[in-house]
Amino acid sequence: MPVIEISSLSYPGVEVFSTLTEAQLRNRIEPDKGVFIVESPKVISVALDAGYEPLSLLCERKHITGDAADIIERCGDIPVYTGERKLLAELTGYVLTRGVLCAMRRPQEISVGDVCSGARRVVVIDGVVDTTNIGAIFRSAAALGVDGVLLTRNSCDPLNRRAVRVSMGSVFLVPWAWIDGQISSLNQYGFRTAAMALSDNSISIDAPELAAEPRLAVVMGTEGDGLPLETIASADYVVRIPMSHGVDSLNVAAASAVAFWQLCK
Repeated sequence: MPVIEISSLSYPGVEVFSTLTEAQLRNRIEPDKGVFIVESPKVISVALDAGYEPLSLLCERKHITGDAADIIERCGDIPVYTGERKLLAELTGYVLTRGVLCAMRRPQEISVGDVCSGARRVVVIDGVVDTTNIGAIFRSAAALGVDGVLLTRNSCDPLNRRAVRVSMGSVFLVPWAWIDGQISSLNQYGFRTAAMALSDNSISIDAPELAAEPRLAVVMGTEGDGLPLETIASADYVVRIPMSHGVDSLNVAAASAVAFWQLCK
């Protein structure tokens, strides 16, 4: 565990925590070299438990023998960068959450088939770009029994720093993959698709035929634009959550929690 005291924002190795953008961290050109950032000892611990590989740590000096001590011990022989609180706040743009950040290797991507294999309930996230919503959806998915998550390519990366933080590490607990092509292609894996949308032919989320489906993919879109019309048209079911007081919809994160509770029983 080499502890490296930094006194400058330009110290080699710390750029991963500061100047690199999310796109640069992801490294689409060479995915096997991609990196993502995890904040706080609790979330880092969840990632380590799930088998993710740590590369380096950035930690306030006082936490090296405090809140971060167990994490540092678990991470083994990787660089631990430290410095004054004010300097680290300048480096990251904010005061560190519980005093520690961890750079981790991005895992090898898995396929849609891998996620669907043995799954009974999956969620498809279509075009959701808000990091907070992505993190909240993953947290609800893990808590309420969703077996896997599929995301269209125009959705936010689940390993985005804020999405990971909001999920409290749930992105490490539920298998996920990017889905290309039509969502109706999930039929080949034995799934019926249920598009969450307001339409004239929608059925209530508590309809008994939904609960009876042995394999169901719940398709969620953005709060503003909702799902594309072609996705709704190709779905096996169009599903709505009954509302009161003239409210027509919920935020996608809230809607997902309701859907998972009802459909994953």
